[in-house]
Amino acid sequence: MTLSRVLVTGANGQVGRCLELALAKRDLECFLTDQADLDITDASASARRIAELAPDVLINAAAYTNVDMAESERDLAFAANAVGPGNLAAACRTAGIPLFHISTDYVFDGEQSSPYLASDPVRPLGVYGLSKAEGEDRVRDGWDRHIILRTAWVFSPYGRNFVKTMLKLGAERDELRVVADQQGSPTGAADIAAALAELARFWAQDQSLPWGTYHFTCRGSTSWHGLATEIFKLAEPAWNRRPKVVPIPTSDFPTPARRPANSKLDCSTFDQRFDLPRREWQKSLVETVAALLT
Repeated sequence: MTLSRVLVTGANGQVGRCLELALAKRDLECFLTDQADLDITDASASARRIAELAPDVLINAAAYTNVDMAESERDLAFAANAVGPGNLAAACRTAGIPLFHISTDYVFDGEQSSPYLASDPVRPLGVYGLSKAEGEDRVRDGWDRHIILRTAWVFSPYGRNFVKTMLKLGAERDELRVVADQQGSPTGAADIAAALAELARFWAQDQSLPWGTYHFTCRGSTSWHGLATEIFKLAEPAWNRRPKVVPIPTSDFPTPARRPANSKLDCSTFDQRFDLPRREWQKSLVETVAALLT
């Protein structure tokens, strides 16, 4: 395998932070860029920067991810999640390099009972999901050498996420009320980064990949209540106490943006095409909680 150069946008985000290590483990040279270095919403500047760095693969980990704020910051959400990916697709087409793009379970409305297939029709409930769905379309329209990787319920030691929030609140309170009627697959950012790094390694080896849209999460599913319960179980030895987690319905915790009740994604096509391991979410959670408590 020749050394492959991988350009990462959104390097300060959860997946971006994990990609540096994941790529290095696979002997892949990594160019990490943030908004100041590569603003994906600026088409000409993005194209120039990509041409300067001359990567072999581009992984887009840049996104607007504040689901509730997106309802009042529509332009910002669409600029980062729709316009930006379209700009990158055009630049990658010009450069002749693959684009790996991260998307979300929030492109679905969560009304079906079974896990969502990548081929199921999208029906976003809010601005964030709408912006991510349009970003997917712009990537597909802009460049055929793409992999769109939808994931869900991302957590890590970095940035803003549910695990960090629960540990902060659990350290301060003896009881928390957590939504129990939304289901999904908690997924470590490190797991997503490892999968993307493996795809980059496959490309470096064979210069060939089965392009398209795939689902990738950790194995298994739970509710936000179930996830919080597991977080506090892991924290108990360090705290010498375990907060009580009271299950509540979504209706008792109103938010500006509606969330899908079913965020479970069917990852069978990813498993069949790439034959890469996916850990149980509990195993990934152990690592993150340990890192945050240390």
